[in-house]
Amino acid sequence: MTDFPYDQLRRWPDFEAPELVAADAADRLIVETASEWCEARAEATPTSEPLIVSVLGDAYGAITLGMLGTFASRAGTTEPPVVRVHQDARAGELALDNNSAQTDVAGYSRHELGSELVAGAQLVLVRLPRSLDQLDEWASLIAANASEEVVVLAGGRDKYLTPSMNEVLSRYFDEVITGRGSHKSRVISARQPQQAIAQSALGEWPRHTSDPDFGLEIRAHGGVFAGGSVDIGTRALLEVLDRVPGTQNQRILDFGCGTGLLAVQVALLRPTAHVVATDQSSAAVRSARATVEANRVGDRVTVVRDDGLSRQPDDSADLILFNPPFHSGAAVHADTSLRLFAETGRVLKPGGELWVVANRHLSYRPALRRLVGSTRVISQNPKFTVTASVKDGGARDQERFARRREKMPRGLPNERWTH
Repeated sequence: MTDFPYDQLRRWPDFEAPELVAADAADRLIVETASEWCEARAEATPTSEPLIVSVLGDAYGAITLGMLGTFASRAGTTEPPVVRVHQDARAGELALDNNSAQTDVAGYSRHELGSELVAGAQLVLVRLPRSLDQLDEWASLIAANASEEVVVLAGGRDKYLTPSMNEVLSRYFDEVITGRGSHKSRVISARQPQQAIAQSALGEWPRHTSDPDFGLEIRAHGGVFAGGSVDIGTRALLEVLDRVPGTQNQRILDFGCGTGLLAVQVALLRPTAHVVATDQSSAAVRSARATVEANRVGDRVTVVRDDGLSRQPDDSADLILFNPPFHSGAAVHADTSLRLFAETGRVLKPGGELWVVANRHLSYRPALRRLVGSTRVISQNPKFTVTASVKDGGARDQERFARRREKMPRGLPNERWTH
């Protein structure tokens, strides 16, 4: 098998650091297992028809490009394979395109999560998601729409695999087998789809729930953050939304919107505002659109998919609401949030405000002052702090600190009153 240059792949434009990789042992094992399947298929049933391959969950293109670069020619046909790809993260899509250009390997098409992605597929390669709900939605979609002869090869790192993943796959496939481990990774194969059962289960997405505290309808696709519930960070911000500065015809962003609850609530509180809910996750965008419609604010809320705030103009938002991540994929990395804070500082109008909810142990205030402007605490509970940062170059903080210094008792060190 031809060696594919996995070491040339990058995560960009997602966050990059020496300890974060664009291709790992699980990606390689999925490609290797698929190559072996293709060779066996070519020997058993040679055909002139192209092999139809669907790829789900490929983080940065390692599976898609590795497959195309190493074993596409071994599929037992003179025709190139039909390769369809779905990636949940917008940054992953951009990274795949960048890596395709870097390695000079192409031949894939991008698809939304729907029947066209897997229709008639004979081979489906899956990087197992950590969310069982996401795996359930993917598995039911595959079993309902792929070829009756489909083979699903789903792989991941051992530390993230659980017996529950086999149970989910077994709901929709009669044969589910866990392969041998290699480099702390393994591949689960699934065959013999139960199409009728899968089609019925597929109709249950998005899941429908309600939150009685705020009277909001929630719609959630598999893999969206917090699913059909209100996570405690978002709840802390929801509780103080009636205190955000309010004028007529504001432009408000719900950054990293998830199911879109903040966007819906602020639209209800500010009927003249135009609200943009943005997230890089395909599952989040589909969930937020359904949530917006369920709460009847579709005339005031627009949902967009974006890598960060790249589609938003400079100095364009009056208010940004943000429940920031502190991880990049499965890797915890504080710099992820700092990069996004800088984006909000660019997009806010002068005098506009960024409202952030974060775990109390995360000391974001110095970074917010540096990247956005003067920052004050709105509320605190034992787990979370809500802050508001004004894009003012730190002027309000300087005025506040100056007033404190004037009141400072003689003989106390000035450092006590600095930020």
